[in-house]
Amino acid sequence: MSRAARLLDLARARGAMIATAESCTGGMIAAAITDVAGSSDVFDRGFVTYSNAAKMAMLGVAEATLTAHGAVSEPVAREMAEGALANSQATLAVSATGIAGPGGSEFKPEGRVCFGLARKGHPTRVETVEFGAPGRAAVRRASTEHALDLLIASLSD
Repeated sequence: MSRAARLLDLARARGAMIATAESCTGGMIAAAITDVAGSSDVFDRGFVTYSNAAKMAMLGVAEATLTAHGAVSEPVAREMAEGALANSQATLAVSATGIAGPGGSEFKPEGRVCFGLARKGHPTRVETVEFGAPGRAAVRRASTEHALDLLIASLSD
């Protein structure tokens, strides 16, 4: 069974509705979920907010947060996940913002991705994963899988 199929089964069993807020993955998390037939009963919507302007307009990410921490940061991942929850019918939302590559910097290297997980009635969790520099496609794929794993873990506890 695929990660997405497992996630959908858990969401149905828990009565959860899911939303995604994506930057570096460009909709790949939502695509993985909606690749599974029948996903519409637990997947509400996905926000692809690649630009800072989109993060602010669609998810309510504060300009001050972006200025202080940059788009690739746990504070922005937190606000993205919370914004997806607030602007949807979802009870659970995941966010991903990072540097898929090529490129990066000494302070924000290629392969760094920050994730947020917001769930109604629970504190928002954030984490940063360093995937290294295996290439853009590999970072995006690993980020998608990690986001699905975060959603699964949240519904499994």
